[in-house]
Amino acid sequence: MTNTKAQPIKIAILAMGGEGGGVLADWIVDMGEANGYVAQTTSVPGVAQRTGATIYYVELYPTAQAEVDRGRPVLALMPLPGDVDVVLASELMEAGRAVQRGLVTNDRTTLIASTHRVFSIAEKSALGDGRVDSAQLLAHTAKAAKRFIRFDMAQAAEASGSVISAVLFGALAGSGVLPFSRAQFEATIERGGVGVKPSLKAFGGAFARAQAGDDGETPPEAAAATPTPQPRHPAVRVLVERVQHDFPLAAQDFLLEGVRRLIDYQDLAYAGLYLDRMAVIAALPGTGDHRLLRETARHLALWMSYEDTARVAALKTRATRFERVRGETRVQPGQVLAINEYMHPRLQEICETLPGGIGRWLINSSTPKKIVERFTQKGRVIRTSSLRGYLMLRAVAAMKRWRRSTMRYAEENRRIEEWLHRIAATAQRNPELAVELAQCQRLVKGYSDTHERGIRNYDTVMRAVERAGAQLAPATLRELRDAALADEHGHKLQAALAQHALA
Repeated sequence: MTNTKAQPIKIAILAMGGEGGGVLADWIVDMGEANGYVAQTTSVPGVAQRTGATIYYVELYPTAQAEVDRGRPVLALMPLPGDVDVVLASELMEAGRAVQRGLVTNDRTTLIASTHRVFSIAEKSALGDGRVDSAQLLAHTAKAAKRFIRFDMAQAAEASGSVISAVLFGALAGSGVLPFSRAQFEATIERGGVGVKPSLKAFGGAFARAQAGDDGETPPEAAAATPTPQPRHPAVRVLVERVQHDFPLAAQDFLLEGVRRLIDYQDLAYAGLYLDRMAVIAALPGTGDHRLLRETARHLALWMSYEDTARVAALKTRATRFERVRGETRVQPGQVLAINEYMHPRLQEICETLPGGIGRWLINSSTPKKIVERFTQKGRVIRTSSLRGYLMLRAVAAMKRWRRSTMRYAEENRRIEEWLHRIAATAQRNPELAVELAQCQRLVKGYSDTHERGIRNYDTVMRAVERAGAQLAPATLRELRDAALADEHGHKLQAALAQHALA
């Protein structure tokens, strides 16, 4: 027997902290109650630090129907898989999680989601590129929903000076899935009395996009040609012209970015060294498709701009960083912004920052080493928004002028030269394997403990390469590298080495 009894309208909202998910849920409840519906909202908080969003759940039931039923409806406290009419997600990964939980079904659910990404802890803490492929996520999500309305709602909120909840509310109104008019939606925002003007602006833009059937599938515009750099500094111009004259066009974008990065990191001579090294790779035979040249250019620039204490201090005290933080926190005129940096320099990092001879003496000493270690047992907080804290880090950043004399530079330079020599030797007999070798630089990144783990994995993989010799297949090296990136403790790498008898 078919159940013909009226059912509530069931709406699930997945939003992260600070995005106004609670406000959005309250707006829907207020709109329902103001227009003849019994409404209920509940929420289940997610875990902090972007490992899960709060789920807000709203059910709406017509008051007139409740009176016909001679009682108040019993409304659920949580969404059930396969039993949700509308899902609103403040970010693309949250849309994917809604699909994974079974809240989105292709016979019933209208999914409204922003396509921007706020990377999860798991994505950001991965040793390699742990980002989920947004294109695949979009494809799976679109297949799961009956209707999928999506666009970059974070950008729309920023453009209107509002928050993403107002954009989601506008897209919900424009979808037409709820039995309320645009005027009833807008009246709800006005009753809230806070940020009404920017919220209505954000609402209106999202309403129009949803009404137009915006599904994020607008045809891509033709990519604009990369403008040719026109540096004013004569010495920089020489480096740019060298790239344009001495290297194939297919690799010039990476090479120019490498030059820019290394001038910023150190100086013009350092960028010149980068091109000298790349000229050797460019002269290798059997690299006609330029894959090896491009991959080496990319990874050499990253390795030569390794993160030491001077680099970290420079990045933390840049004007662009202060501007970005002010923009992200939406600091208003007259408000004071304080930025606190947690720093925990270890003995190893201090020794690496010192001139090579002094650094090696200190790390191998007895009493001096113990004295320094006593002051490095605990981390400390430095306020870079204060004059004292800012000048302290700027002094550390200024030490880059002595970088080439440091213990860290000597060690990194040795590894880089060995890596390049191994690439060049391998390219003579197996260019595909040489490309995989170039990509092994991905294992070396960060600083402090992260850098130590990366170097340990890199050295392990390189020993396996030497052990296998000419018998090593490119796919095997790729598998070893991926295993090293998948597990910071090295268990998966050891398992892969054992599987290929390279342990």
